[in-house]
Amino acid sequence: MEIIDVLPPRFGFAIFTYLYSWIMLTYLGVKVGAARKKYDVKYPTMYSDKEQVFNCIQRAHQNTLEVYPQWLVFQTIAALVYPTAASVLGVIWVTSRFSYAWGYSTGDPAKRMQGVENALSMRESTALGNYLVVVCPVTNYTKEVSVS
Repeated sequence: MEIIDVLPPRFGFAIFTYLYSWIMLTYLGVKVGAARKKYDVKYPTMYSDKEQVFNCIQRAHQNTLEVYPQWLVFQTIAALVYPTAASVLGVIWVTSRFSYAWGYSTGDPAKRMQGVENALSMRESTALGNYLVVVCPVTNYTKEVSVS
């Protein structure tokens, strides 16, 4: 049995969503590198004592890295059952991270929440993943037990 036989049709959409997320992470990393040069913040210093704008650019990238592993897990779980819906939510989330970073990069942290789609798509993707991991197996188990 090959992996392609196990994956649902349209799982390729999820793979394109992962590729899109990699582009977003690379973009944010490049922005931090450029800000390091512009504001003269040397490695290994994570944050500047003088440059608020650098700190905001760094935080936008760091915050994205903090939530990325959870997003990947739930995105993958959801895409294994609902690849199209998961991919749409994933594209919304990745796009909203660009919006989040652009707002944050102004130096005014309040502008980081420009798009409510940021919180919504993450919440929906997590809820869909939780449903598929917890509710579906429990429901199927109780159906099997009650039938026996």
